[in-house]
Amino acid sequence: MDDHGGVSRAAGGVRRSRIAEYADMTAPETTPAGPVPEPPPARTDVDGPARRRREAASLLGEFRRTAVLLPLSEDGAPLTADSGGIRWIYAFSDETALARFALARGEGAREWVYDRVRGARLLDAAIPSLGVPCGVALDVGSGAEGTLFPPVKGIVPDTVAVDGELTR
Repeated sequence: MDDHGGVSRAAGGVRRSRIAEYADMTAPETTPAGPVPEPPPARTDVDGPARRRREAASLLGEFRRTAVLLPLSEDGAPLTADSGGIRWIYAFSDETALARFALARGEGAREWVYDRVRGARLLDAAIPSLGVPCGVALDVGSGAEGTLFPPVKGIVPDTVAVDGELTR
C-alpha cells in the first residue's frame, strides 16, 4: 500500500491485492539459510504439574467408573504380585490386555478365570480388606498402556494409604 491508502504496485507495474500485502506482513522472517524458526510457546513451570494432575484425576475417574477384569488364582483370590513392600492387584481393561499378560507370562494356553468388578469397588472395598499396602496394576504386559494406581491418598481410602496414617 502506498502512503495514501492506494494500492501499491509490485515490480513491473503489476497491481497487487491488499490480501497479498497482508499475507506478506504475516509471512515469517527469512534469512539466507531459510525461514527464521519461531520460538516454542512459552511454558510455565506451573502449567506442567497442574496439567499432569488433571490428567491423572481424569484417568482415575475413568478407572473408578469402568468395570475391569480381575484374574483369579486357583483358590479364587485376585491374582497379585508383591514388589517393594506393596501388593499389586492385577486388573485388565479388556480380554486382549489380559491375553497379552498371559502370553508374556508364558501361560497363554491355560484357561484364565476372571471376575468383572468396577474400579471403585476394587479401590474402596477390596484393597482395604487385604490388610497390607496394596495398589492396582492395570494392563500389565501392555507396554506404555499399563498404569499403576498406588496405595496413596486420593486413590485408595486414607485409612489404608501408605502416605497417610495407617489404621490397620
